[in-house]
Amino acid sequence: MSLKVAVVMGSDSDLSVMLDAVNKLKEFGIPYEVRVISAHRTPSDAEQFASHAKENGFGAIIAGAGKAAHLGGVLAAYTTLPVIGVPIKTSMMGGLDSLLSIVQMPTGIPVATVGVNGAANAAILAAQMLAIQDEALAAKLAAFKVEMAEGVRAKDAKVQAELQ
Repeated sequence: MSLKVAVVMGSDSDLSVMLDAVNKLKEFGIPYEVRVISAHRTPSDAEQFASHAKENGFGAIIAGAGKAAHLGGVLAAYTTLPVIGVPIKTSMMGGLDSLLSIVQMPTGIPVATVGVNGAANAAILAAQMLAIQDEALAAKLAAFKVEMAEGVRAKDAKVQAELQ
């Protein structure tokens, strides 16, 4: 059985950002589940989800949250699975508040953190983690990198042609 990735967000208002993770997971053929769980409003749900995530077939957790953004840390406190935090852009501080809340975890409770609204990168990082033990997924990631490089080369050629 292939491992799943959990895409958890603190509010349904985070869905538009977190869909980037969902779409990237789909692209790599990684099974996933999407949940709305609040670190502050439903802390017991967060504990239950994280405490049972490994036995429920998850290999990594992506946690998107804004403002105080404690979701990733709360989930990480209750699991040994890797947790990847996605800071959500906010109106007050542009996501810096979210970023600092996620990245400044105490020793022993790490949360890997991507850039503000970086849900696609969170999914790629989760894929890389799962690919350590999944050769087929590793091959998909290698092909993805080749495709990205080809895209940049095509853009370079276009710019060079326009400037000739």
